[in-house]
Amino acid sequence: MMTTNYLVIGSGIAGLTFSVKIAEKFPDRTITIITKASEDESNTKYAQGGVAVVLNAKKDSFKKHIKDTLIAGDGLCDASVVEMVVKEGPKRLEELMAWGTNFDFDTSGNLDLGKEGGHSEYRVVHHKDITGAEIERALLTRVHQLQNITILPHHFAIDLITNHHLTHKKPNKDACYGAYVLDQKTETIFTIKADSTLLASGGIGWVYGHTTNPVIATGDGIAMAYRAKAKILDMEFVQFHPTALFHADGKSSFLISEAVRGFGAYLRNKAGERFMPNYDERAELASRDIVSQSIDNELKKTGDTHVFLDCTHLDMMAFKKHFPNIYKKCKKHNINIETDWIPVVPASHYLCGGIDVDKDGKTSVPNLFACGECTRTGLHGANRLASNSLLEALVYAHNIFKYLSKANNESIDLNIPNWNDEGTSNPKEYVLIQHNLRQLQALMRDYVGIVRSNSRLTKAITHLDLIYNEVEDFYKASKISTSLCELRNMINVAHLIINQSLDRKENKGGYFNVDNVKNSETSIKNRSFT
Repeated sequence: MMTTNYLVIGSGIAGLTFSVKIAEKFPDRTITIITKASEDESNTKYAQGGVAVVLNAKKDSFKKHIKDTLIAGDGLCDASVVEMVVKEGPKRLEELMAWGTNFDFDTSGNLDLGKEGGHSEYRVVHHKDITGAEIERALLTRVHQLQNITILPHHFAIDLITNHHLTHKKPNKDACYGAYVLDQKTETIFTIKADSTLLASGGIGWVYGHTTNPVIATGDGIAMAYRAKAKILDMEFVQFHPTALFHADGKSSFLISEAVRGFGAYLRNKAGERFMPNYDERAELASRDIVSQSIDNELKKTGDTHVFLDCTHLDMMAFKKHFPNIYKKCKKHNINIETDWIPVVPASHYLCGGIDVDKDGKTSVPNLFACGECTRTGLHGANRLASNSLLEALVYAHNIFKYLSKANNESIDLNIPNWNDEGTSNPKEYVLIQHNLRQLQALMRDYVGIVRSNSRLTKAITHLDLIYNEVEDFYKASKISTSLCELRNMINVAHLIINQSLDRKENKGGYFNVDNVKNSETSIKNRSFT
């Protein structure tokens, strides 16, 4: 058994920011960060756009940023949360820069501000088109300078430890006491007992397979919190990024940043028509839900597999300076953006719902906190405004730090039993895991995609039950493996998405159900999708 004051599950911007803050303030307390891949592998690393922060007082204001966020959220944001996050932005950005994060500056020596879909002003602070990777680098550098932080890469959290795991159960008190963790290199499972546990485990993109997320985004934190009886909300609001690079083999993973459209790129169909003005007066700068649903409708009308992003009219010198990584990636795929249109298709990108938390990042389970994409804070509502996610992670990591700085830090005195895998054995064949993973991902894409229907969602439940029963039988009989646990977690997440989709009777933001059209006031023109 390992004992720590703070157990942090995840090594992206949310988990690292909290860890740095609490370690700096309390050098006598221990922080243990576990992450299932290398320490720098996270959704943060792949964030291209930047951090949305109000800095230009002459043109921009908190009021404008708040309004843009509320519009994107389509009436389901918590206005008090939006105001809090937006107004905290400049302070949190200042801290990030103090820790050594490099952002781009203009010729006047001011931070270079980008503009993305849904924003009324230029306010996105960035580092070329690899902002997330730069933030990750700076935070990890600071983490390694602090003696009371331990990072355990290639360690997978299997389950949160709660009252039902205890030999001597605490009456009428359900709480989190740490986690059971798999050391993937030694294949041993051990216990980490913690006074406070923070889930900062990222998103769920691989539930859909075609995603802009890295392969680690399997919804582990949400699934563990769900099994620990934490409150989970708004799982129906899966945000599909409108412009992922299309591949002929059907896989779409590389993100073509929203900032490219903010830079002036046009979306065109195969016939060359610039179609977005037909759907929204903001055209390519409409919010992600509208652009994704519009592209989906264009593809259904034409039967095409993708649309195109046209950058040929843009200043190429400036484009290469702002988006060097995108330019190189396209060139690698034999796309010369000076003359060629970029083939793009929507792909699963971000989850606006998740573990319900209050403004201090507290979940409904005592001692359990959550931060980042695995959470539902009320900031995003039905649809996240571009580049608000990194901002949210910074603000909530700070709030959790403030709360725990004032909280009573008494160590938990409990006898926690070791992980029990008696009666299990190493499976002779792992084909069942991969087969069911492919089935699950195809099910979610085909039945629970950008545009849904009650009929498809109901059928999805039937198919998911078959997968669930087969995998649970396999899980009970088998020694633990990362791939098996990930599949089990993704099944839990799929269950939440499907059932919460059926519960929603009105179309909002990123959720569109053809059977709800009569009940909804839609913000997109002539939505009659089939």
